[in-house]
Amino acid sequence: MKLGRLFWKFFFAFWLALLLAGVGVGAAVWWHHQADLEQRERERDPALAGGPRAGWAVASAAAVLAHGGTPAVLSLLDEWGAEGRAPRLLVVDEAGHDLLGRPVSAEALASARRRADHDHPAAPVRQVLSADGRTYLLFVPADAGNRGWEGVPPGPPPGLDLPGRPPGPPFERRRPPDRPGLGVLIASGLLASVLVSALLAWYLAKPVRHLRWAFGAVADGRLDTRVSPLMGARRDEIADLGVEFDRMAGQLQALVGAQRRLLHDVSHELRSPLARMQAAIGLARQDASKLPATIDRIERESVRLDELVGQLLTLARLDAGSGDAPEEAVDLIDLVAAIADDARFEAETLGKTVHFVGDGQALTRVRAELIQRAFENVIRNAVKFTAVGTAVDVTAGVIDGRFRLRVSDRGPGVSESDLATIFEPFHRGRAAVTAGGFGLGLAIARRAVTSHGGQIEASNRDGGGLEMSIVLPLAG
Repeated sequence: MKLGRLFWKFFFAFWLALLLAGVGVGAAVWWHHQADLEQRERERDPALAGGPRAGWAVASAAAVLAHGGTPAVLSLLDEWGAEGRAPRLLVVDEAGHDLLGRPVSAEALASARRRADHDHPAAPVRQVLSADGRTYLLFVPADAGNRGWEGVPPGPPPGLDLPGRPPGPPFERRRPPDRPGLGVLIASGLLASVLVSALLAWYLAKPVRHLRWAFGAVADGRLDTRVSPLMGARRDEIADLGVEFDRMAGQLQALVGAQRRLLHDVSHELRSPLARMQAAIGLARQDASKLPATIDRIERESVRLDELVGQLLTLARLDAGSGDAPEEAVDLIDLVAAIADDARFEAETLGKTVHFVGDGQALTRVRAELIQRAFENVIRNAVKFTAVGTAVDVTAGVIDGRFRLRVSDRGPGVSESDLATIFEPFHRGRAAVTAGGFGLGLAIARRAVTSHGGQIEASNRDGGGLEMSIVLPLAG
């Protein structure tokens, strides 16, 4: 598998970020450790012993003295002294004398009294009120802080059984566990950062490669290419991009298919009148007496061809975008009224009629020629298919700030399967085949309406017939 440039960009970016984060965390830990060492060095008292062993000794003796009094603490000190493994803990009274009569350094005593209210591992000192009502100061001088405690791990002093803990065997010297060296830690960190960076880079670069392949496939004409199945279970922006690509590919496939069908339909529609014109010319050559009828036939086919070409040009202009057409201020209700009046005149000659209902104004700026053709195609289409002796109902008005036009006829209607394709070019249902026409009127109407931000829909009318609905926004 070939790794692209985007993979290496992601890889080095993630790796550098992880390295910088590791260096930053390491520097912060080292600085904190150094600050802690400096703080302990500042808090250390040269006259007093500190550390966990001295702290345990002071805390244990203080508990015994507070609950058992001087006899109990003297017994404890004698036991520690007999074993020779306890630090030289001093229990000093208010006069500055040790209970066992041991010498007390004036410097150590002064430091202990200063620290009497602070219990800190750097120099643990306790001031205890014994059971007999006397106050004693407990501390370990620096010159005896570690006597007899070499190799003893932190824990309770020998001879002291804590409540709830069974007495255990004597403390033994334990070798600290082996720890990995600094080089092993650095190598492990680098390896982990490389693996994480590679996985992240692969995770981000893989869908980009799928998209690149899909774009190339579409460029080669394979419009059925879809990239969403290749994204798997991703739920992120790149997966959304794949969904949009599939939607684009589907639209392209539909547009290209429509173009091919349109080319096929145009070829078919042009071939029929041309074939009839050629047949009429052949008849004229064979029988000169039929020349007037032949010329009339050729003229009708020429008009039909001219009408077809005109509608095709209008449809092509709408598909290409009609932004170059000038906009005019138009009252849409007046425009519909004029078209309905002309359609009524034509319908009455066929035994049909048109009823128009419209009040108020619907002033807006539109490309008047296109909107007029859309309205005219819809209304004349209804007049063509409505049954003899029936009326076409045309209703126009403004509802919720939008112009709405409804055209209903009493014709055969359209099958439910054809409602979705009735606005496609050259689409003609069973009734439309016998009524003539090219099947471009509704296609032109839909493109004209949608180019103005509107909507056009078709539905079967209750009791028979078709109902067309057009909605247009009213621009200032």
